[in-house]
Amino acid sequence: MERLLQYMDDIDDVIGAFGLVYERLRRILMTILTLLIFGASVSSGVLLAVWHPPIALATCVLLLVALLYRAVTAPCTEPLQQI
Repeated sequence: MERLLQYMDDIDDVIGAFGLVYERLRRILMTILTLLIFGASVSSGVLLAVWHPPIALATCVLLLVALLYRAVTAPCTEPLQQI
């Protein structure tokens, strides 16, 4: 009976090792995907600025307004300091 439990423990360790490898591969793939999306967005922004500057300016203004709105309406994460 003890051998059976030892075998089951070894199988559990092997499955856990495969899980660790899978997690490392998933993290690498997510990093690559993030870098590709970042590169595509930067290059599309540059191309838009070269081909249609007024549209690029309007897009930048809309993004700036959205970021400012989020900064103003977001809850405060830092505790208030008392004097």
